Amino acid sequence: MANHALSVPDFRRYVAGRFLGSIAVEMQTVAVGWQVYATTHNPLDLGLIGLSQFLPFLLLVLPAGQAADRLDRRRIVAGCYALEAIAAAALLTFSVVGLRSAAPVFAVMALFGVARAFSMPTSQALLPNLVPPPMFANAVAVHSSAGQVATIAGPAIGGLLFLAGAGVVYATVLALLAVAAVLIVGLGGGGRSPSPRAPTEPIHLGTLLSGVRFVRSQPIVLGSISLDLFAVLFGGATALLPVFASDLLRVGPIGLGVLRASPAVGAALCAAVMSAQPIRDQVGRWMFGAVAAFGLATLVFGVSRSFPMTLLALIVLGAADMVSVFIRHLLVQLETPDPIRGRVSAVNAVFIGASNELGEFESGVAAAWLGVVPAVLVGGVATIAVAVIWTRLFPGLWSLRRFPQAAGGGRPPVDETGAAQRTGSAGGVESPP
Repeated sequence: MANHALSVPDFRRYVAGRFLGSIAVEMQTVAVGWQVYATTHNPLDLGLIGLSQFLPFLLLVLPAGQAADRLDRRRIVAGCYALEAIAAAALLTFSVVGLRSAAPVFAVMALFGVARAFSMPTSQALLPNLVPPPMFANAVAVHSSAGQVATIAGPAIGGLLFLAGAGVVYATVLALLAVAAVLIVGLGGGGRSPSPRAPTEPIHLGTLLSGVRFVRSQPIVLGSISLDLFAVLFGGATALLPVFASDLLRVGPIGLGVLRASPAVGAALCAAVMSAQPIRDQVGRWMFGAVAAFGLATLVFGVSRSFPMTLLALIVLGAADMVSVFIRHLLVQLETPDPIRGRVSAVNAVFIGASNELGEFESGVAAAWLGVVPAVLVGGVATIAVAVIWTRLFPGLWSLRRFPQAAGGGRPPVDETGAAQRTGSAGGVESPP
C-alpha cells in the first residue's frame, strides 16, 4: 500500500469528491435525456443538449487553462461543482413547475458547459500534483476506475430514481455536488503549480495559446488526442440511447439507465485488467486497435434489436474507449511540463469536449436527416476509417512502442510560449519545424 496512490490522503479525498460528482452528472444525464425526449419526441433535441454545453465550453476552455496555471486549482474545481449544483437546482425547479419546452433545459446545460470548461483542464492539471511522480500511473488507473464505477452506478441510480420523478433525481444530484465541492475545497495541497514561473507570466494572447503551440509541436500528442476526437465525434451514438430505449428496444427509463451504464462496465473491467497487466509495449498499435474496435462495436449496436446484444456491444465499446483514453491521458501528462499543464489540459479538454458534446449534436442531426439506425451505422464506419487514415497522418504514433518514461526519455524543454525546443523526445516525437 505504501507505493499505492490511495496511501496519499489528499488523493483519497480528491477521488471521493470526483466520484460523487461523476455519479451526480451521470444521474442527471439520464434524467435530462429522458425528460427532453418525452417532452418533444425529437431526436434533434438530444443533439442540442450536447451543443448547448459545448458552445460556452469552447469559448471559455482556453482562458480556463490559463486560470488553472495561475490560480488555486482546488478552489476552481470546487467552484465548478458549486455552479453545477446551482444548475441542478434550476432543473429541480423546472420539474416542480412543469416542463413544456426543452429551451429552459438547454439554457441550464449551457451553465453546465461553463462549469465543465473550467473543471476539465483544472482537474487534469491538479491530479499530477497530488501524488509523487512514481505513483502517477497508478493514480491515473485508480482515478479512471473510480470514474468508470461512477459511470456505471450513476445511470442505474438515475434510472431507478426517475421512477419517483425527475425532481427526485435532480434533488439527489444537488446534494451530491454540494458534498463534492466540500471535499475538493478541503484538499491540503496540490492547488498551485510548484513552479514559480507560472503565476508571474504576463497574461497575453501568446501565453493563452501556449498550450496550442505545445500540442502542435508534439505530433504524438496531437495525433493521440485528435484520433480520440474524431473517433468519438463520429461514433458518439450513445446520445441516441433514449431513442433506442424508448422506441426500438422498449425498455423504459430503467433500461435506459442500464444502457447508459454498459459502456462504463466495459471501461471499468478494462481498467481493472490494465491495473494488473498495464500496457507496456506496442502502445501505438493498442491505441489504433482500440479505436477500430470502438467503431465495430458501434456497428453492432446500430443493427442489434436484442437488449442483451446491445448491452454486450456497449460493454465492448466502453472497454475499447478506456484503452484509448488511458493511453492518451498518459501521453499528454507525461509530455507536459507543470507550468503549462493547465493550458495543455485545456487544449486536450477542447478535443474531449468536441468529441462528446459535438458528437452528441452530430448524432442528433444525422438521426434527424438519415434516421436513427443509419446515423449510427455511418458513424461506426467513419470511426474505422479515421483509424486507418490516422496511421498515415501520424506514423510516429502508429509505430510508438513505449510510453516516454518507459522508453527512458524525458519531456522536451519548453520555452515561455509553450513551444518545444529542437531536442526531440522519447518515443519518436518529432521536433517542430
